[in-house]
Amino acid sequence: MAKVSLVYISLSGNTSSFVQRVSQYIKATYHREVESLNVKDLKGKAITVDGPFVSFLPTYLEGGNGIDTGFQEILTGNLRKFLEYQGEISLDGQEIRQETYARIGYLPEERSLMPKLTVLEQVRYLATLKGMDAKEVKEKLPQWMEKLEVKGKLTDKIKSLSKGNQQKIQLIITLIHEPDLIILDEPFSGLDPVNTELLKQVILKEKERGAIIIFSDHVMTNVEELCDDILMIRDGRVVLNGPVQDVRNQYGKTRLFVSSERSKEELEKLPHVKQVSLTKQGSWKLILDDESAGRELFPILTQGQYIATFDQQAPTIDEIFKLESGVEV
Repeated sequence: MAKVSLVYISLSGNTSSFVQRVSQYIKATYHREVESLNVKDLKGKAITVDGPFVSFLPTYLEGGNGIDTGFQEILTGNLRKFLEYQGEISLDGQEIRQETYARIGYLPEERSLMPKLTVLEQVRYLATLKGMDAKEVKEKLPQWMEKLEVKGKLTDKIKSLSKGNQQKIQLIITLIHEPDLIILDEPFSGLDPVNTELLKQVILKEKERGAIIIFSDHVMTNVEELCDDILMIRDGRVVLNGPVQDVRNQYGKTRLFVSSERSKEELEKLPHVKQVSLTKQGSWKLILDDESAGRELFPILTQGQYIATFDQQAPTIDEIFKLESGVEV
């Protein structure tokens, strides 16, 4: 069968998300190969589409949903009601209304800024949609640019900024109106270690301010470092949910870090030891079949003598993520 092409344009990410779900549906239901083409990514290049295709061209309404770019993608808004879903979304026990959006800050994974606007014009336009006064935006924007170490001026065009600095401007737009609920979709994507740490500190400051923060990330070290609670979804189903340490403890303290002069082969022969590896710090990591084995192994490994390390821990969130994904660790 010929492949099906889905040609679309997405600025805020809504249409992109919708097309992704349509693609998955076509593949699963009709077993057809699907090609998705975002016109924005073509950057003016002409393409030839062979075979059947469907085009999605959403209409934008100025003022819109106020979540990200300030535009509502009308097409996906209408089509969304044809998608099966369950449950309700509320904030502080109240259903989401138009005025609720001013309390929400959203950073989409697909960054979307208007390249011909200046930094001030871009931020001012979107911040006023969240109820901020233009004068207040002009006062606060330089403070946020200094806080995030943005290399650029208020009068610089968005297109003149580096990708990393554009991402910081998008983050400022998300946070400048001090939202009660902050939603960050892959916020560290494309950032170097220095800017990743900078963003982490900003997130923690917003948490101290009292904001509720939801963020998605595939790097579990970020999740473990920043989150109080974790929700893991696989194939549309919740597989883990709860405080980070409670989730770890569900798997038992089956990781034993120990300093020992014994060889790997000798350690592998010890009772209840499933796997042995050497860490970068020079200690051994033993994976046990039962957390209670630590008491039995302690006298064997110490022989009544001092050893620098004997530390029994639960699996890390990264290890649990791999285990739940079917990867043996």
